[in-house]
Amino acid sequence: MPIQRQEALPEVESGPRRRVWCKAPGCRIELTDPISRMRGLGPEHDPEPRHASARFDIDQDAIPGL
Repeated sequence: MPIQRQEALPEVESGPRRRVWCKAPGCRIELTDPISRMRGLGPEHDPEPRHASARFDIDQDAIPGL
């Protein structure tokens, strides 16, 4: 039984990215950040904090005299 092979598809040129707008009420700025585009909210309206480094609290003793 001969093996049938599908011909390769021609390359499709990608056009400009789809424009995404902030979904917050009263805000209509265009989102350019990949995380903002994925969530649909700009950094100032996103309820989740965005930090480049991990956020954590360090247990420390109180400063004497204060």
